[in-house]
Parts: sequence; structure tokens; C-alpha cells
Amino acid sequence: MELVLASPASTVEKRLNLFERYLTLWVGLCMVFGVLAGRWAPGMVATVRGWEFGEGSHINLPIAVLIWLMIIPMMMKVDVSALRNVGSRPAGLAITLFVNWMVKPFSMAVLAWLFFRYVFASWISPSEADQYIAGSIILAAAPCTAMVFVWSYLTDGDPAYTLVQVTLNDLIMLVLFAPIIGLLVSGASSLTVPYHVLFYSVLAFIVIPLAIGTWLRWWLIGRYGQQWFEKNLLPRFAPVTIVALLATLVLIFAFQADNLLTKTWHVALIAVPILFQVYLNASLAYGLMWWRRVPYSVAAPGALIGASNFFELAVATAIALFGAESGAALATVVGVLVEVPVMLSVCRVCNSTRQWFRVEVPA
Repeated sequence: MELVLASPASTVEKRLNLFERYLTLWVGLCMVFGVLAGRWAPGMVATVRGWEFGEGSHINLPIAVLIWLMIIPMMMKVDVSALRNVGSRPAGLAITLFVNWMVKPFSMAVLAWLFFRYVFASWISPSEADQYIAGSIILAAAPCTAMVFVWSYLTDGDPAYTLVQVTLNDLIMLVLFAPIIGLLVSGASSLTVPYHVLFYSVLAFIVIPLAIGTWLRWWLIGRYGQQWFEKNLLPRFAPVTIVALLATLVLIFAFQADNLLTKTWHVALIAVPILFQVYLNASLAYGLMWWRRVPYSVAAPGALIGASNFFELAVATAIALFGAESGAALATVVGVLVEVPVMLSVCRVCNSTRQWFRVEVPA
């Protein structure tokens, strides 16, 4: 391999598809539709909200099914065999793991505690602060799984590195996701985390989807080949995951109708620490990559992985722990609302500063 300076002019312009580009708009429309449904058909919404796996479980059956329709296709992209290349980019991998698991959830806990307990104390009650802190922590404790491939593509990131990082993060989540949430939510708020519900959430929304996705990937590739699986099959799931995401948001906003109508200002307040956290972690990861002279194709996705979130898992976990009408669920949904514009801004920064790094190309 030969190291050469990157040329910004050589970069081919890349674009998001229609859904990804206007995700914030779609989320806003879902908010409007859901709130209207909650106000105009409260009886129907209450009935749907009551469909749970068990009384008091907080795990809403329709939302759980929709979450599975989103998460399983994402898990089918995870290639466990890619972990044999885990040592090929040790510096970049170490930095992104450090930011993802040692900095990101803890910095979010501090920022959420600071903003909701003190900076915004005049506008929100202590109980609301507890809920928003919990939701923010849950959001930050789930590293991105799906959209990070889009961000990596937009910044000319190394696909192999991105795949290794996502696969490793998913496996680490099996072990660390629940303990980190339990520790930080209990420490930064007065809420009691029902650990048995948290355990079942990890089982339902990480372990089972990962196992199903891994098995389906192995079986389908063995039967039809990797080319057919990646080029023909996976793209067919895109409309399913999109519809499932939008339907989930409509239900959540319908359940949150009263909160949103009486606390619209809170959506903007919740977004503030989330934005701080995203830019903090992206800057930290990107700066450490530059300091360690990591190639740009690794530095860019490393910064993006450290900044974005697995919001589908975060929403499902917040609902399971505190209910679909809770402030914690609302906080995770705000994460969905700001995800695309914020991450696109990080992509623009990476693309405009690629000359700071060196990029690997075939000799």
C-alpha cells in the first residue's frame, strides 16, 4: 500500500436517497399525524397502547413487532466473520471503541444531568428531568448499527473498517448495554431501573434479532451467494424498515399527544444536550484519529460511529422501561428527529477536512 495525499476534487458527489435525505421531515409529519390521532381518537389510541405482552410490562405488542421489522434486517448486515480482520486497523478501532463505550454514555449522562437539572430547571419539573436524563442516556448507550453505513459511504469511509466496527459494537452491546444504562440512569436520576425489564429488552431487541439476522445471513448466503444476498435481497428490506420506522413514530407520537401539546418547548430543550454530545464525541474521535495519524478512510467513519446512535434500539428500550408515553421515550424520539441534519453536518466537516489526513490507495 502507498500513502498519498487525498484530493478533495477527486471525490465523487454522493447523495442520500429520498427517505434518508428528508428523514427529519418524515419524522415531523409522523409527529403531526400521531398527535392528531391521539387527540381525535383517544379511545382507539388507548386500546392500542393497552396491547402489551403482559400486564405492566410496558412492552407494547404493535411497537415490538415494528421494532423487530426494523432491527432484524439491520442485524442481517452484520458479518461476524469480519471480526477476523479486527486487528488490521488497531489504532482506529481502539479510538472508536474508547469513544463509544468509555466516553459517549458517560458524557451524555453528565450533559443531560447538567442541562435538565440546572440550565433548564426553570422550565421543567424534577420528575420530567429524570425522564429526559434517562432517555438521553439510553440513546447514547446504543452505538449506531445501520445508518452509519450511509454516513461512511458519504465520506468515502473504508467499508471493511465500518463493518468490523459495527459488528464489534453489536457484540459488545450484548454485554455492556444493560449495565451502563442501569448504572448511569440510577446515578444521574432518581429513577429506579427495573433490571428484569432491561434484561428482557436486551434479550428481545439485541440477542434474538442478532441471532436471527446472523442465521439468516449464513443460510441465505450459503444457498444463494453473497452477491445475491447483498445486491438483491437486502435492498428489498428497505421499504419494510422505512414503513416500520414511520409507523412506530406515529404510534409513539399518538401515545405522547398530551405531552407534545402541552410541552412542545421541551422537544427543543431535549435536543440541546443531544447536539452537544454528538459534536463532542465526533470531534474527540476525529481529533484522536488525526493525532494518531490514522488514514482518512478510517478516521471519518470512526468519528461518525462515535457520534450517531442506534435509535431504533434506544426507542424500544425506553418504551419497555418507562412506557411509550414517558418522557424517556420522548427523549429518544428527539434523537431520531435530529439524527439526519446533525450527522450530515458532521459528514460535511469530514469531507472538507480530508486534506488533514493521508489516505490509503492501492500502489
